[in-house]
Amino acid sequence: MIKPVTVLCGLIAVSATLATGIPSAGAAPPAPTTANALELQLRALTQQLLDAVAPGDVAVWKGYLHDDFVHVDEAGVVQSKNEMLHDLSPLPAGLSGQLKLASFQVHHVGSVAIATHIDQEELNYYGQVLHTRFRSTDTWLRTPGGWRLLAEQTMALPKDPPVLTLTTEQLCAYNFTYAVTPEMSAQIECADGGLRITRAGRAAVKYVAEVLDVFFVPGAPRTRRIFVRNEHGELTGFVDRREGEDVRWTKQI
Repeated sequence: MIKPVTVLCGLIAVSATLATGIPSAGAAPPAPTTANALELQLRALTQQLLDAVAPGDVAVWKGYLHDDFVHVDEAGVVQSKNEMLHDLSPLPAGLSGQLKLASFQVHHVGSVAIATHIDQEELNYYGQVLHTRFRSTDTWLRTPGGWRLLAEQTMALPKDPPVLTLTTEQLCAYNFTYAVTPEMSAQIECADGGLRITRAGRAAVKYVAEVLDVFFVPGAPRTRRIFVRNEHGELTGFVDRREGEDVRWTKQI
């Protein structure tokens, strides 16, 4: 919720991290005597700092990061304390939003606390409301000055895209056998508003359409099955795409 959409999610995730368990300014509060008390303390402080993300209030967190703080965002970008704080800024005009904790857990060992939490973002982007969830894992170190955030890693939690309804004729046009090797093949059939894909020795899997020629398994949005056509628009096969890498399947004649 800090930057335009191209870097928005990563910075929100950073800010969510900073919020986890940071003590208020001034004297360090006494250490909680029970695991439950520690979780309640860190959860409350986390939400307090999440509320400071939209206005880009760097002062809320600046003094509470460990000097050796390392952050890894969902794009794999690694930042130091100074680099992360430098990127914090208020939302630009036309954007508004908030971050709320959806879940929060703490595991405490000696002077170290590991907090993992899901943060629900609601962003009003020029009148369009967007919802995104992040999973952050934070490592906190108790120092003489209070809890300090030492490391954090964040990931965006993928969700299913809207399903496109195709006609039976459109779906059945994919009915062929496809193969990677002579020993590895799959049969595709139109069924129940989607495609049923069966491989030997495996249970059938149902795919639904995201757009024409692009399908996914409900509940598993990290992968796509993308059908490929030649210059004449004729189906030649498909690719299984995950994290930008393709496994190519060829339509069998």
